[in-house]
Amino acid sequence: MTARPVTSALAGLAAVVALLTGCQPAAAPEAAPAPTPSTAAPAPSSPAPTPATLLLTDFGADTVTFVDPSRPAPAADLGSVRVGTAPYGVAVGPDGTAWVATAEGVAVVDTRARVRTALIPYTTPTGPVTTGEYRGGGLGIALAPDGRRVYVGVNVPGRNGALEVIDTATRAVVATAPVGRRPFDVDLSPDGRQVYVTGHDSFDVTVVDTTDLRTRRIEVAPYGTAGGLGSWRKPHYTVVRPADGALLLPFEGERLAVVDPASGRVRIEPMTADTHQHGAALGPDGTLFVVGTGPVDPDRQRGPSLTVRAPDGSERLVPLSGPHETVTPSPDGATAYVAGGYTRDGGWDGLSVVDVRTAAVTRLPVGHRPLAVAVLPATR
Repeated sequence: MTARPVTSALAGLAAVVALLTGCQPAAAPEAAPAPTPSTAAPAPSSPAPTPATLLLTDFGADTVTFVDPSRPAPAADLGSVRVGTAPYGVAVGPDGTAWVATAEGVAVVDTRARVRTALIPYTTPTGPVTTGEYRGGGLGIALAPDGRRVYVGVNVPGRNGALEVIDTATRAVVATAPVGRRPFDVDLSPDGRQVYVTGHDSFDVTVVDTTDLRTRRIEVAPYGTAGGLGSWRKPHYTVVRPADGALLLPFEGERLAVVDPASGRVRIEPMTADTHQHGAALGPDGTLFVVGTGPVDPDRQRGPSLTVRAPDGSERLVPLSGPHETVTPSPDGATAYVAGGYTRDGGWDGLSVVDVRTAAVTRLPVGHRPLAVAVLPATR
């Protein structure tokens, strides 16, 4: 659904199966005192949002949609391009080339000419091309910092997945590596030497060395891995913190797993949203944005929200109307674009555009169950 030299969103989404087993709540490592949430006071004043053109992956169709979020609908919809069945994550390079993970293969889109220029098939067998939450094919995707490789997490329904490596010059898969189940997210270390693949159904992050494709598994399961609501309390999306290379994975609006990818050590910090969480992204100043999709335990959890977590750990919560999937901040961090195409029931055809300073939310009906959002580079 991230980070992600320009964007990866996502994400996240796959085909066939039902919820896999989850976990008994486990004692978390010692944590700092919980931050106090705030939904009232706005953040300090910041520059006005910068206009941008967005690219949405239409998981409910076979297209990507271009959007001008500064316009009201229907003028905000700038048109769509067919890319392939049920597109999930997207990564965009500085030249405006978009790499889109679909059920059929990775689509290459010239976002300036607004045409698909290639569709790169996967080498991993994924079964019939289908749609829906558990479909096979590409989920998370990321572009290397030097632009020479694209890394895509490929879901194989009911089995472990694969990381496929695409040469951007030849536009072909040149290598694969084994990863966990349902690779929702793919991220890169700041130096591009490691790929981090988040396995939703295997409770893990697979660390892949980009030089020789050696892999190492880190379990990330703050609630354990078996039983009860544990089938929901799994990792979804990961953020790489540039300052120290730590991996940040939010869980249930209660626990932020901070992972050292070198040692595999997992430390827990408290969160305050108290809601099931999916997408996460980092702003330019280190602010962490996390999408809350709503309660999986209605007796104790709250509704959908966007967590705005400052680098010092303090949090503000912005209520959202209905579930969403991923979030992408604007380049200046003043606006958060939250995709409405939640992978389960409740998703909608549009974005919630959040003014980070005032917490004002504008619902913009565009796209077809959009899952990932990329901010396109400015046209010269």
